[in-house]
Amino acid sequence: MSHLSVATRQAEERPRVSFEFFPPKNETMDERLWECVRRLEPMQPDFVSVTYGAGGSTRERTHDTVARIASQTSLVPAAHLTCVSATKEDVLQTAEDYWEAGVRHIVALRGDSPDGMGAEWKQAPGGFKNVIELIESLRAHRPDLGKVFEVSVACYPEPHPDTRGWEFDLAHLKAKQDAGADRAITQFFFEPDVYFEFLDRARTAGITMPIVPGIMLQPNFNGLKRIAGLCGASVPDWLHKLYEGLDDDADTRDLITANIAAELCHKLADGGVTQFHFYTLNRANLALSTCHLLGLKPATAEAA
Repeated sequence: MSHLSVATRQAEERPRVSFEFFPPKNETMDERLWECVRRLEPMQPDFVSVTYGAGGSTRERTHDTVARIASQTSLVPAAHLTCVSATKEDVLQTAEDYWEAGVRHIVALRGDSPDGMGAEWKQAPGGFKNVIELIESLRAHRPDLGKVFEVSVACYPEPHPDTRGWEFDLAHLKAKQDAGADRAITQFFFEPDVYFEFLDRARTAGITMPIVPGIMLQPNFNGLKRIAGLCGASVPDWLHKLYEGLDDDADTRDLITANIAAELCHKLADGGVTQFHFYTLNRANLALSTCHLLGLKPATAEAA
């Protein structure tokens, strides 16, 4: 086998990754975010996304962060766009602003209630009634703009708090695809079978777009349980036992978190998964450790 074919095979086997950040709330958090961005940049992710706070509370900081990533780094930014607390015109204008800033990838979401995760969601006056309407309007908005955006959407491999049953949830995800979504990214989970069983359901329901597993990097177990409870993600007993007694041992929690994430990714890869989306919580060390455990090296190291 030639050196070229070996290199090609290795490149094809290399897992593809993307990272999610959250916008900073103050100057200290801003410095931490940009340290995280710079440290993860050499990993050459497919894209990086930046979230909104609950109810769009960090909308302006999200816009500023995405625009800065587009202008000051080599990363491909994906901008979150939600239906919360804004008119249809405002949302489409935001999409135009992203376009002008060099952003070509939108993560289209219904968004959380302004009253926080878990609160009842209500349509904003003059706003989109759901994410399907948002995607359809984005695609129809100025053919030179809406048709070109890459659009990712969210999906739940386990029933979320607002579920009406698998049939409805899968029909809703299929409608997102039909409206123009290019890929779905899952809520986090911890058992590979959760993903594979959901994937089987989705394919049976006619959903053909890529479904990328979302991997959580949260070493604060109490925080993890709180988030899981709000979004319907199950926390298995073995995970409780691994974190037991480590409330005051941050270093060990970090080590366990990276290994749990990497082991999950390896099991998913054994089942044919080649792309992973990491919820980084702006923690570069955990993201880098997990990537290293997956065999991923920074571009500078690969070129050496």
